[in-house]
Amino acid sequence: MNSLDKKLDEVLKFWFEELEPKDWWKKSDDLDSEIQKRFSEIHKLASEGKLEDFRASPQRRLAEIIVLDQFSRNMYRGTPASFAFDDMALRLAENMVADGEDLKLEKQERQFAYLPYMHSESLEVHDRAVELFAKSGLENNLKFEHAHRDIIVRFGRYPHRNKILGRQSSEEELEFLTQPGSSF
Repeated sequence: MNSLDKKLDEVLKFWFEELEPKDWWKKSDDLDSEIQKRFSEIHKLASEGKLEDFRASPQRRLAEIIVLDQFSRNMYRGTPASFAFDDMALRLAENMVADGEDLKLEKQERQFAYLPYMHSESLEVHDRAVELFAKSGLENNLKFEHAHRDIIVRFGRYPHRNKILGRQSSEEELEFLTQPGSSF
C-alpha cells in the first residue's frame, strides 16, 4: 500500500470514524481548518484528476467523491471554489452507480456517494437522485433530496449560491432566502 492509498483510507477513517454524523452537516471553522490541514494535498491531486489509478475499490472511489464533494465545501466555504469540483464528484458518482459499485457500500457510506447528485443544479440529475435515494433505503436523505429538488424546480438553481458565485438574484429568490431552510 503506497502513501496515496493510505491517504484515501485516512479520508474514510476521518469521515466515518473520527467525526460524528452531526459534524457532517454543521458549519465549523475548526473542522474546516482541520480538513484543510490534513487533506489539502489529496484534494489537489483529486481536483487534478490524478487519482484514477487508485479507484480499485468502491471505498477508494467513495473517498475521492468525499474529497471533491464534501471537503471542497469545508476547505473553500463561502467561495466559488466550494462548488468548483461538483461536476467532477458527480461524474465519479455516476460512474460508480453505472458500475454497480454503490451497492457494495454500507448504507451510511452510500449517502455520500449520492450527495453529488443532490448538489447538482440539474433537474434531470435530481430526478435520478430521487430514484437512488428511494431504492437504497435512505429515507431521511430522500426527504432532503425532495427539498433540494423542489428548489431546483422552482428556480433552476440554488439561490443561496448566487452571492458566492456572483450571480444576480431575482426578487423571488431574495424573498425565498429570507425563509428558514432556504440554504443548506
